[in-house]
Parts: sequence; structure tokens; C-alpha cells
Amino acid sequence: MISIDNIAVEFSGQTLFSDVSFVINENDKIALMGKNGAGKSTMMKIIAGIQKATKGNVRCPKEAVIAYLPQHLLTDDHCTVFEETSKAFGKVLDMRNEMDRLNKELETRTDYESKEYMAIIDKVSELGEVYYSIEEVNYDAEVEKTLLGLGFKRPDFTRPTSEFSGGWRMRIELAKILLQKPDLILLDEPTNHIDIESVIWLEDFLVNKAKAVLVISHDRAFIDNITNRTIEVTMGKIYDYKANYTHYLELRKDRRAHQLKAYKEQQKFIEDSKRFIERFKGTYSKTNQVNSRERMLEKLEIIEIDEVDNSSLKLKFPACNRSGDYPVTVKQLSKKYDDHIVFQDANLTIERGEKVSFVGRNGEGKSTMIKAIMGEIDFTGECGLGHNVEVGYFAQNQASLLDPELTVFETIDEVAKGEVRTQMKNILGRFMFSGEDVDKKVSVLSGGERTRLAMVKLLLEPVNLLILDEPTNHLDIKSKDVLKEALLDFDGTLILVSHDRDFQQGLSKKVFEFKDKRVIEHFETIDDFLKRNRIENLKEIDLMG
Repeated sequence: MISIDNIAVEFSGQTLFSDVSFVINENDKIALMGKNGAGKSTMMKIIAGIQKATKGNVRCPKEAVIAYLPQHLLTDDHCTVFEETSKAFGKVLDMRNEMDRLNKELETRTDYESKEYMAIIDKVSELGEVYYSIEEVNYDAEVEKTLLGLGFKRPDFTRPTSEFSGGWRMRIELAKILLQKPDLILLDEPTNHIDIESVIWLEDFLVNKAKAVLVISHDRAFIDNITNRTIEVTMGKIYDYKANYTHYLELRKDRRAHQLKAYKEQQKFIEDSKRFIERFKGTYSKTNQVNSRERMLEKLEIIEIDEVDNSSLKLKFPACNRSGDYPVTVKQLSKKYDDHIVFQDANLTIERGEKVSFVGRNGEGKSTMIKAIMGEIDFTGECGLGHNVEVGYFAQNQASLLDPELTVFETIDEVAKGEVRTQMKNILGRFMFSGEDVDKKVSVLSGGERTRLAMVKLLLEPVNLLILDEPTNHLDIKSKDVLKEALLDFDGTLILVSHDRDFQQGLSKKVFEFKDKRVIEHFETIDDFLKRNRIENLKEIDLMG
């Protein structure tokens, strides 16, 4: 059991949260929720022991292992994937090496009666007790199984970590955490850089193999599938619900309704009391009552209503000219880098108004196909856009294309036309830009902030073909809802690459699966495809286990 006792955090005189207490029990699977800036990541770092609270403390058993996966990390570039992952067992192997070293020292010493000799014997006994209590494990087999589950292929095991992108390095760190079998796993946005199949594997692991888990995630399906408890951080305090995310939303709605009712009643009481005081102040016969009401108002704890909900905001893509019947046509398309074939003889046709998903493990060619469609890379075969196509393209590097000298507001002011101009600040607020944020230059924004700004900009441009490559990585759940509604209403053509199943649900009517150097067309909704795919993947996991 891990206990968080009355922790508080203050920055520059501002209180982030105060007097927060809760207990994490074995097998608790907790979603840590709250709007951006509420203090979720800070609280997680305090529990992980890498940041100190202004006051309060975290208590846990001495032998407890807490493992933390941050959003941004660096891995060692001087070893292979397998070697880096094997570091998960470093403590056990170090223990064994230390025992070997001490035993060799005992063999060479002759001072059998000395304190030093007895101290070495005690140390060997102590280490041996811990070492031999650990169940015998085939470490190489465990590393292999975990890496395969997270999407690596056997040839990847011997490649240097320096050859892999940030997303793949994150998986190596995740593999190390899972192999440690910690008492508590802390995960900050773990699904941002892994494909759907790996998310399914991770879900199964966390539900069936992990002990306690505390997760921050904007992936609604993921947190619904793994959690049994939700802790919301809001306005400096927490609310703790024994419920998964979807059920928590219903309970939170009830809480807000009660809160609003109590707030209105209190405001009426305050107004009535003030009127009474104003009316009878100086009236001798009412002096005691006036004083009583004044004291009551002074002591009154004002009810605060939690964060404002802007859910009524609705966005619609601006009208655009009609495209030809077939906005995208691909025939016998092949692409390879040196000896590595990404896909071969791929064919696909997308009709006007179709919404399709590209799915498949990372590295199977989804983004490569998009780059071919956009004319950004060389290839063999035919690939092109149809008549009168106006493309809105959101790539994973879209943020780097923004003008660093413009402010947030100026960036969207350039593209906003017509009625939408009256809603610009609301729109920016919905994508987590509020107050002074709108006057910040793009050059000082974080990577996540730039990505969100690039998405807002895209939402305001008139297009008839949208190509979105992982558009939700830095969006919170409310922002994703705004984007999804706009896409559902979009009457143009959509190509979507996303690992976020909840976001994809209901959007695509056709699926192109990238697998084994082929592109396979499935005439089914993304929901049906993912349902079938999950079952098949879980069978694979069972075979691997």
C-alpha cells in the first residue's frame, strides 16, 4: 500500500494543489484525470520520487518498487535494443555479481575470527536471502517476449538504439518497466507513440499481469479498458471515484449539478443577508441579528464551481469546391529504402466523400504511403491526386512548418475567414490556449503546443481532402471531441492514421491494412475491423504467453 499524505505544491506563490491525500492499493488501476495544467504530471513525479512536494509526503514499504514512464525520455545510445532492455534485470544481476565477488574474497581471506570476515559472511547471507527468494526466471526469454509484444521484430534486437525514433525508444523504456514487475507502474501518456496492436498488448499486460497502475492518458478507450478507479485533479483538490472513466463522467456530471445547485443557493443566501444588513444597519432592535449575519458571512466558505465546461463549442470545416470522383488513385505502387521493401505493388482507390483508415504496425508503410500521395518521396508505380483536389495535410512533423515569428493568435488570424472569426478565442481556448497564451510567439511554444496550434489552423482552412497522420497525440479528450465532431460533419474525403480507437470509432467506413509489405483493402467499418483485430491479437498474446 502506497500512501500520499497531505501533499501540496506551490510555484512562485501560486498553489497548484494542497492537502491532497489518497492511498494506492495493490491491484488498483487508476486514471489520473484533469485539464492540462491541473498538476497531474507533477503529482505523478512526486509519487515517483523525482520531484519534491512543498509539503506533505509519500509513504511506501521499503521493498516496494515504483516504476515511472515519463512523456519525454532519453535512452542510452551505446548498446543494442536487447542489451538496453536487459537492464531491467540490472539489480538482480548486480546482486549475483556482488555475491560472486564476496565469495571469492572469502576464499582468499584467512582472518576467520575477524569482524571484517564476519561482516562479509553476513552480507553474503543477506544478499543470498533476497537473491534466492526471487523466482527463477529465464531473463532472455522474458526480454524477447516483451519486446515482441511491444511491436519489435527479432532483427531489431541487435540494432543499436540510436537507429530508432523517439516513439520506439519509449517502447524500450516501457519494456524495461514491465520486466521489473513493479508494485506500482506510473505511466504518463504511454499510448502516444505506439500502434493499435501494441496498445492492445499493453492493455492485456496491465489488466492481467501488472499490480497497481496509475496512468495519465487522453486515450479514452485505453483508460476505460484498464482502469477501475478515477482520481480527478481540479482547482487544487482531488475527487476520488471507484469507477472507470466513462462511469466517472456520469458521476462528475451529477457532482457538478449538485455543486451548481449549492452555489446558487449560497449566492442567494449571501444576497439576502447583505440586503438585510444594509436595510437594518443602525436599527437598534436589529443590532444582534445584523451582527450575527455579518459574522456568518465572514466565516462562510464560498462554494467554488469546478472548471468551466465549453462543450457547446462546435466547429465545422469551411466550405470548399467539389473534387473529382476519385481524389486518390494508387496503382502498382512500390517503395523501398536500399534493400528494405516497405510495400510492393500496392493498389488503392479512394472515392469522393469516403472516410478511410490506414492501419498496421509502426514501420509497415502507413506514413510512407501518405508521403507518396503527397508527392514528397520517390517511388515506382502510379500515385496521384484527382481533379480539383484541395488537400489539408496534417503530418506528425506539422508543428515544425509554422512560422516561429507569428503569435498564436496571428497564426490562425491568417487563415480564419467569415463567421468563424467571431469564435477565434473560444476555438483557441478549446485547444488549451487561453489568456496570455494567445499572444505567445510560436518560437517559445512546446512541441505539444505547436502541434495543437497546427491542428487549429487546419480546422479553419477550406479543403476537400483531409489526410491526418496521428492527429490526436497532443490533444486532450475535449479537444479530440471537437475535432471528431468536425470530421463527422466533414463532407469531403478523409484518410486517417491513428492509434486512438475511441477517436476512430464511427469515422471510417473502409480500412486499408498495411501488413507484410502489402496493402489489404477491408470493406468494413473501423469498429468491425478493430473488434476482429483485437480478438486475433489477443490470441497471439496467449500464444506468446
